[in-house]
Amino acid sequence: MIASTHSVAALWNGEPSEPLMRRWAEDLRASLSTSRVDLALVFMTPHYFEAAPQILELLRVHAQTPLLTGCSTGNLICGGDEIEDQSGIAMALYSLPGAQLEAVRFGADQMGEANGPAYWHRETGVSPSTPGGWLAFADPFNANLERWLKGWNEAYPKVPIYGGIASGPINEQRTQVYLNGEVFEDGGVAVAVSGDVKLTGVISQGCTPIGDTWTITRAEKNLIYQIGNRPAYQVLLETYNSLSAEEQLMARGNIFVGLVVNEYLEEFHRGDFLIRNLLGADPQSGAVAVGALPRAGQTLQFQRRDASAADEDMKTLLDMTRKQLSGKKLFGGCLCSCNGRGHRLFGKPSHDAGLVQEKLGPLGVAGFFCNGEIGPIGDLNFLHGYTASLALFVEK
Repeated sequence: MIASTHSVAALWNGEPSEPLMRRWAEDLRASLSTSRVDLALVFMTPHYFEAAPQILELLRVHAQTPLLTGCSTGNLICGGDEIEDQSGIAMALYSLPGAQLEAVRFGADQMGEANGPAYWHRETGVSPSTPGGWLAFADPFNANLERWLKGWNEAYPKVPIYGGIASGPINEQRTQVYLNGEVFEDGGVAVAVSGDVKLTGVISQGCTPIGDTWTITRAEKNLIYQIGNRPAYQVLLETYNSLSAEEQLMARGNIFVGLVVNEYLEEFHRGDFLIRNLLGADPQSGAVAVGALPRAGQTLQFQRRDASAADEDMKTLLDMTRKQLSGKKLFGGCLCSCNGRGHRLFGKPSHDAGLVQEKLGPLGVAGFFCNGEIGPIGDLNFLHGYTASLALFVEK
């Protein structure tokens, strides 16, 4: 268990048992000295799927929370620990003084038929001026999440969205999304945070920049033909050749493209780039293919992604966040990390969760390993891969 004044997180790894889980929820609630709990986040592995409705209702009632949300996952995050390849339930309770929380459930049918900002304002009942941030969890199998997120960006411009995409049994296309005592197997849930509390956070895409920043001068669909009026392939090759022998070895098979989202910044730094896959390169045409739709005039910088780059990126962004939040009360967090991170990337467990506690803790944090992560770059929100999305509940 890790607790602070306003948040606490703990892990359950036993069998479903009403009396034992009731006592666990009551003890967790009692560990907070505040007069009320405003939010509970719960993440569950597939072992508990069949009992999920009963478990959620039991936890909600005995933790004395008016709002509970979360989703299913194959691997859990709790406090400073990442619990991989084990069954369990991670739960965190948050006391958020002066916060206004509004939960929204949206189904796959709504995600498919949405046709403009007014649709989501009407369906959610949340006006565009209300939220100071959204926390969202969604199912990946029954709707176009890119389309949903694009519509949400239009409906709630410049409002950050943090969260992740649920995961489930390895051999089944089945996940669960939770809202209070209800279990849904499609769509998603989102919580609008407003009042005296806002959401901010860290989006660590696991990369470090290499070479210089460049301007894309010719692009069509997902192909970049020219960078700085030169063949894009030539610029990529020169960037690679400029690296030391050690860096070249690290970069092989690990080069990505960083695209600036906000071109109005005077300087571009870590966190200003949207990282996307480098899909291929053709020396004949000079084109490089990327997993995005770049545009002429957009700033680009090549990136390297590996364990050391991901470690450097996470540490740097957490340090920046700690400085930015100096003097502000930090109430708790939710960490959504890619399934490709954890011990598979770093060679050891609890890298991301441990760094959050080291840099910002002690802090009640619950979270999970995702099929995709949600978070802002600049003023827009995106789906990410190989990313750690850390949402922080902060005094406004």
